[in-house]
Amino acid sequence: MKYLIVGLGNVGHEYDGTRHNIGFRVLDAFAKASNIVFEDKRYGFVGKTSVKGRQLILLKPSTYMNLSGNAVRYWMQQEKIPLENVLIIVDDLALPFGALRLKPNGSDAGHNGLKHIAATLGTQAYARLRFGIGNDFPRGGQVDFVLGQFGEEDLKTMDERVALAGDIIKSFCLAGITLTMNQYNKK
Repeated sequence: MKYLIVGLGNVGHEYDGTRHNIGFRVLDAFAKASNIVFEDKRYGFVGKTSVKGRQLILLKPSTYMNLSGNAVRYWMQQEKIPLENVLIIVDDLALPFGALRLKPNGSDAGHNGLKHIAATLGTQAYARLRFGIGNDFPRGGQVDFVLGQFGEEDLKTMDERVALAGDIIKSFCLAGITLTMNQYNKK
């Protein structure tokens, strides 16, 4: 069985370490823990690994956030991965920092990456792992907050939260979304 695990973010040094790039950060940590090297491929940086007989295709789109759907669709088709085996890792303003919520579907909640994926795939019925980035910004400051760096307090628990996201990825591929939600959405 093949799975497409997509970490959303923006390419370029100016975006490194920003809240909006938490999907990239999660996949980078997952790859490092498994000695996976990303290769610059069409529409993104791709790494491949296997977990207990399951093939995982890790994708960090190079299309920028607002065109993420192009990369997702291309790699789903290229690797012949069904929609139920796709997991999108995304930053979420509605959750406090470090909160992790796995969902089988849902709205884009104003997130341009999710919006483009839904428009490109023609459905919102794809799994997403929402990584809370908090919402401690003044009115009108959302863009600067999302594209800003994490604060010192957040960085203290970053590695632990990112590692937990990696555990959720493995569980999604091995146990399925329902069991994984039941186990991890409580934490």
